[in-house]
Amino acid sequence: MTVLVNLIVTLGMLYVVPAGLRLIDPAGLRTAARLWPVPAALGALCLWLPRGIPATVLAALYAAAALALATRAPARLLEARRRSRADGSAGGAPPRTTVSGPAEVAVCTALVSPSIAATALVAERAGYRLFGFDLDILALTVPHFHFAGFTAALVAGLVCRAGATAPATAPGSATLSRWAAYSVPGGTLLVLLGYFVDDWAELAGAVVLTTGMWAVALLTWRDIRPGARDRTTGALLGTSAAVLVATMLLALWWAAGEATGITHPTLTWMAATHGLGNALGFALCSVLAWRRLTVD
Repeated sequence: MTVLVNLIVTLGMLYVVPAGLRLIDPAGLRTAARLWPVPAALGALCLWLPRGIPATVLAALYAAAALALATRAPARLLEARRRSRADGSAGGAPPRTTVSGPAEVAVCTALVSPSIAATALVAERAGYRLFGFDLDILALTVPHFHFAGFTAALVAGLVCRAGATAPATAPGSATLSRWAAYSVPGGTLLVLLGYFVDDWAELAGAVVLTTGMWAVALLTWRDIRPGARDRTTGALLGTSAAVLVATMLLALWWAAGEATGITHPTLTWMAATHGLGNALGFALCSVLAWRRLTVD
């Protein structure tokens, strides 16, 4: 399981995060996206070293970059609030080309998530049971907040942004996109809080997160995929949507099993199915597709 998890995390650090930053804000986050591969390479390297001081130092350098990225989120939220108040005072609607409201909440969640992953990484590489969690749980927190945290929130925000800048192609699309943009960050936070409370709280988070991700899948398949200008982009969008249906069912099964005691997959099996599917089938395909849509 360790090798598989390390490969998944490496993909998230080196490609998914910097590509996602360009999707969030090509101008404002251009420098961060260009520089990100440097600390990401250090973070990826520490995964393959034995626990100890060298691995911990490299993880800490990555964490510093992740924390710097997280500091962008409050400023973006304040700016969105300022724009909203200014538009309200002027009696106009927010410009349809800006990201605000629920979409801004989602993308800011994406900006913060790598710092949570990096904090867990530093503790795990140091062999320190942060908040009393087993090292295996800390190790799995790293991919979880690179993908369920960063990528899922990012895509939910992009879907919501697309719904705000184009006429809805189906009834309820606008409402559903706002739900996705709020429920994916909310579900991710609930899952995190469930670590500290109990398995039932984590199950509640899994339910909220799953409904949000299924909303993302539906909107991607129904509203965004048909607008793709080429078959490759359409196939990437279709794959990302279809994979979410299966991988989030697995997440629900595992969380329900932990809470109720029913038979459920092991962590190793979840890494090989849910984790790998989300990393390659959802996250990678989504980022590739949205980058192609942006170029279009």
